[in-house]
Amino acid sequence: MSRYMSPKYSDLKPYVPGEQPRERSYIKLNTNESPFPPSPRAQEYAQKAAQSLQLYSDPDCTEITKKIAELYGMKPTQVLFGNGSDEVLFLAFMCFCDANTPAVFPDITYGFYKVFAQFLSVPYTQIPLQDDFTVNPQEYRNTGKTVFIANPNAPTGHYLGLDAIEEIVKSNPDNVVVIDEAYIDFGGQSAVSLIDRYDNLLVTQTFSKSRSLAGGRLGMIFGNEALIADLRMAKYSINPYNVNSMTMAAGLGALLDEEYTRENCKKIVENRQCTTMELKKLGFTVLNSNTNFILAGHHRISGADLYKALKEKGILVRYFDTPRLKPFVRITIGTRQEMESLTSAVCKILEEYI
Repeated sequence: MSRYMSPKYSDLKPYVPGEQPRERSYIKLNTNESPFPPSPRAQEYAQKAAQSLQLYSDPDCTEITKKIAELYGMKPTQVLFGNGSDEVLFLAFMCFCDANTPAVFPDITYGFYKVFAQFLSVPYTQIPLQDDFTVNPQEYRNTGKTVFIANPNAPTGHYLGLDAIEEIVKSNPDNVVVIDEAYIDFGGQSAVSLIDRYDNLLVTQTFSKSRSLAGGRLGMIFGNEALIADLRMAKYSINPYNVNSMTMAAGLGALLDEEYTRENCKKIVENRQCTTMELKKLGFTVLNSNTNFILAGHHRISGADLYKALKEKGILVRYFDTPRLKPFVRITIGTRQEMESLTSAVCKILEEYI
C-alpha cells in the first residue's frame, strides 16, 4: 500500500479470484465457468456489435432489458443490468447498507459479500452454516439487517426452497433481502416469482454460468420499481455505460437462443450426477449440489494435497484454505470427457495415498 492510499482500506482483504494460468494448458474445473462456448447467436450478435464500438453503449440496455422482462413476465423498470452480477451486488450494498443498516450473510458463502461490506465500511454479521453446511432459514428471520443469501450457495451447492426464501423475505419487512441466484439454472425455483408480492426483495442472476458468458461480464438484478430506481440512480452516479455494446449484444443473442442454454444446463446436471456417483464410489464425501460444481473431500487426503496432486496432472480445482473447508476441493462440472479425466486422475492419486 502506498503512502497515498486512504487508511480506511488498511485492513481490506480483496477477493481472490480462481486461478487463470497461462503457463500451460489445464482442464479448468476451478472457476465455475461453462465448458460450452457461447451460443452461435450470441457470438453472431457480438461480432455485429463490434462494428460500432466507436460509439458509446446504450446506458439503459434497452433491447436486452425488454427481452429479459418479457421472458420473466416483468416490466422493464423491474430489472437493471450490470457488469456481471458482482456490480449489481455492489450497488445493493451501496444503496441498502450503511452504519445504521448492517449486512448479514452466511460465514461460508460467496467471498465478495465480506469484501463489499469492508470496502464500504458497512458493519456485517456472518451466520455460521449448520454442521451439514446448510443455511438455517430461521436464523435470518427478523434480522433488522440487509440480508444477502446465495441460493444455491457457493461453494457448498446447497439450495433453499422457495418457501424458505419467502419466509425470510416476509419476516424482514423493513429491510431489503437480496437473493443471489448465480447458479439457479442448474436446479431450483427462482425467487423472481415473488418480486411482485414483496417490495423488499431483490434477486440477482448472471450470464456467466448457464449462458456461457463469463468473459462478457453481464449480470442483472430484479426487484420492484422503487428498488430498481434506487440502484439505477447509483449506477448513473458511478458509471452510466457499465455494460459494453458487445456484451449487451451477446447477452441478447443468448436470450434468443434459450434452447441452447437449457440443453447445456441439462448436460451439466447429468455430468454432475455421474461425477458425484463416481466420487462417492471412491470414498468421497460429496455435498448435495444444485449448481454447476460440487464440493468433495476424502478422508485419506487433505483438500490442499488433492488440489496440488490434480494440478500436477493438469487439472485445476479450487481449494479454500479456511478451517471448515480444508478437507474439501470445489470441482466445476465440465464436459463428460473432462469429468472422466478427473475421476481417472483421482483414482491414481488415491492409490498413492494408500
